[in-house]
Amino acid sequence: MRYKTTVVILLLLSIIASPAAWSQEAPIAGGEQETPSVLGDLSLSPVVENQIAFIEELDLGTALDRALRFHPSLAAYAWQVRAREAAALQAGLLPNPEFSVEAENVFGTGDLSGTGAAETTAVLSQLIELGGKRAKRREVAALEAELADWDFRSRRLEVLTGVGQSFIAVLAAQQRLEQAEELSSLAENFFITVSERVEAGKVSPVERSRAQVTLSGARIVLAQTRNQLTAARHRLAAAWGSSEPSFGKAVGSLGELQPIPPEEELKKLLSESPEMARWGSEIAQRKAAVDLARAQRIPDLTASLGTRNLRETDDNAAVLGISIPLPIFDRNQGGIKEARAELSSALHQRYAIRSEVLAALAENYRALSSAYVEARSLEEQVLPAARQAFDAARIGYEAGKFGFLEVLDAQRTLFEVTQQYTDALTAYHQAHLEVARLVGASLEEGVINAQEIK
Repeated sequence: MRYKTTVVILLLLSIIASPAAWSQEAPIAGGEQETPSVLGDLSLSPVVENQIAFIEELDLGTALDRALRFHPSLAAYAWQVRAREAAALQAGLLPNPEFSVEAENVFGTGDLSGTGAAETTAVLSQLIELGGKRAKRREVAALEAELADWDFRSRRLEVLTGVGQSFIAVLAAQQRLEQAEELSSLAENFFITVSERVEAGKVSPVERSRAQVTLSGARIVLAQTRNQLTAARHRLAAAWGSSEPSFGKAVGSLGELQPIPPEEELKKLLSESPEMARWGSEIAQRKAAVDLARAQRIPDLTASLGTRNLRETDDNAAVLGISIPLPIFDRNQGGIKEARAELSSALHQRYAIRSEVLAALAENYRALSSAYVEARSLEEQVLPAARQAFDAARIGYEAGKFGFLEVLDAQRTLFEVTQQYTDALTAYHQAHLEVARLVGASLEEGVINAQEIK
């Protein structure tokens, strides 16, 4: 019988030491299966820049899709979600049983020399968690995974909002370039007209010098505008990790504006935004942590069962044991206080974040409203009048009714009003996207559809 016990012990030790036994994933207790991540299978392979094909015309949807697939920080946040899901899986596992072997009366003197008089005891122990610790620990870990998912959604919304704003910047830069080219063309045509009048002796050569200065200034503005467009294109391409723009032209229109919803209606949507919605999970996680800390006051029980071989009689006997710590000094007092403090902190943080989001919403809503009114006024009243005044001054100058300064002033006014109109449209769409991000919902569908950045 002594030899049978030894064989059993050696067999158990060989199983425990086997690499295959440690490499296999254990099933979740209770027959539960691991829930697949909503993120799907993620690859650790780095993004290769030449994977992004060149496209002649880039629309907003394509730009957003590229950012979703290749933005580095989104991949990092996605892996954090997977890590928290794995932690939740680990938190729900039962503690492993413990196997121990004890040999007495060995390697002594006299009759106890060697192992001939050995009495062997094999014991299998299991930690039994009391107070529902495992369930509470799993709940805390599951809520942490939920928080990681909210953080991923928030970061995703930030990235897509940034891409939308970069796309707007490219559209605006393209429109400014067209305006600068038009200004340069007008200045060049006006210089030719002035030169012809100088050659005909109708005006002083000084006016040709002034026209030359105006033409040079228009060309400088044209060069600066081209550089600004190049910079805007690079910023947009950086959203999907490209060092060079992999597109020819951004396609879209800034001129289509939609009425703005009332501010009070937008405030009602704040709870839907990831930035605010995450705090529901945050508070729940802190409360679950308090429950877990309270449960940890209860000591855990360790039960053991084994067999002992008695050398003198060669008999075997069962060995039963139970142990439990005595909660005299450590009753997790500090852990409970810490968890309660973290809960109180989260409650105050939620209030502070809501106040900050409300302030940001109010600020961006004012900017959105102001840009909308300005753009409408410039489009319907100021811009047509400025263009009409310039056309009249140019025609009048060719007919000898107006002087050079009148034409120059009308041209400068037209260019400034055109630039102001583009700036107002840009400010409108930028604020539109920021408001959509804050409330986590779309506004009325416009040129840049906020629904696309949800």
